[in-house]
Amino acid sequence: MPRDILEERRKSISLAGGSLDCDKASLAGAVSQRACVYCGARVVLNPITDAFHLVHGPIGCASYTWDIRGSLSAGSELYRQSFSTDLRERDIVFGGEAKLRAGLREIAEIYRPPVIFIYATCVVGVIGDDVEAVAREAEKAYGIRVIVIQSPGFAGHKSLGYRLAGEALMKLLSPQADPASQPQARQPQARQPKVRGLNILGDYNLAGEMWIIKNYYREIGLPVIASFTGDSTCAELRKAPTAALNVVQCAGSMTYLAKRLEEEYGIPWIKASFFGLEDTARALRETVDLLGSAEERSRAEALIARESRRAEAAIKPYLPGLKGKKAAIFVGGGFKAISLIRQFRALGLETVLVGTQTGQKEEYEVMANLASPGTVILDDANPSELEAFMREKGADILVGGVKERPLAYKLGVAFCDHNHERQAPLAGFVGVENFTREIDLTINSPVWSYVQAAGVTLS
Repeated sequence: MPRDILEERRKSISLAGGSLDCDKASLAGAVSQRACVYCGARVVLNPITDAFHLVHGPIGCASYTWDIRGSLSAGSELYRQSFSTDLRERDIVFGGEAKLRAGLREIAEIYRPPVIFIYATCVVGVIGDDVEAVAREAEKAYGIRVIVIQSPGFAGHKSLGYRLAGEALMKLLSPQADPASQPQARQPQARQPKVRGLNILGDYNLAGEMWIIKNYYREIGLPVIASFTGDSTCAELRKAPTAALNVVQCAGSMTYLAKRLEEEYGIPWIKASFFGLEDTARALRETVDLLGSAEERSRAEALIARESRRAEAAIKPYLPGLKGKKAAIFVGGGFKAISLIRQFRALGLETVLVGTQTGQKEEYEVMANLASPGTVILDDANPSELEAFMREKGADILVGGVKERPLAYKLGVAFCDHNHERQAPLAGFVGVENFTREIDLTINSPVWSYVQAAGVTLS
């Protein structure tokens, strides 16, 4: 292990097979990659296309919006705009509730959205605005559901934001949430009749992936009731309790919601991944085994066979140029990292480093079993650690998000964005083709010969 790694961080780093500390607060001063509570909540809720997202705090927090993490819509574009109460020094001294009331009034008069999400950020958590009271006033005055997410960044990290977003979604689904018919006392949640269909949890339609997954189920004959939350609407989400199964694509952001839906509405759930040929086929088969008929199983097998043949033929020409290369992975969730290890193995690449922002202990155990002996596994890494281990392991490519791109290029290493800014869909069978093509384009680009000639190498 490199000598310049912080001593307190060593328990969160292991070679494949060792134990790993994870899901804890970031080490102060380590400059880790984790985002804040507000960020986690906004990631989950922002793709609801007809919802109004109001950031109660300084204008800087409102910069984290659609432009940072884009998602595609087949309908409303309201979610692409960013709104803030723009708290300033005077509001911090005297309170920001007046600005919040004025903002809610303006929203109701101009936009009339089906729901308003209020994100209470760090400053609000410090000055103590009673955001919930203001929200209840607005509900009574305007007849619009107003849901508050208490998301000051200092309260935790991104995973807590995921949980708070899950609670907000449960409030949205509640039939008691209609401000026009609030009961005097909370009644037990009524179970709605189930239909033979499923909800997809944890795909945000960054580049149209939700549409790809829905089309697979449509061809098989299984209806998708609601999508959390890529290309979703409030009306669609409120039908979710009628589904017979929840399919969880992003375990990090949606496992809590899946458990809550099981508790409140009796909907069982499975984890699934639509990244890679192996995982996509497994996800479709598991869903059909639980919900489908013999005819639908037959359709699923025909779809898998046809699309697998086409994808394998498309990626075959790239395999000789990828065989033997070394890959480093640093992504948000553990389930995605597991799929990427499998994808690289199928393409002939060896994973020499894998890490996540929000992975869980059981996910790291799966990574250790999948990875080769000596693979570096790390939780909540910082740029210094990534650089040190990429140099040590001689990585040829780094797969990560926008924050990791500059690091890779400064080291003269190829890079593939598997997060916010990607333009081509990477899910499903077509996603395998896109991913393979992108990996080949970057890892075998002639630019690296010029970079090496200039003296920028990992050795």
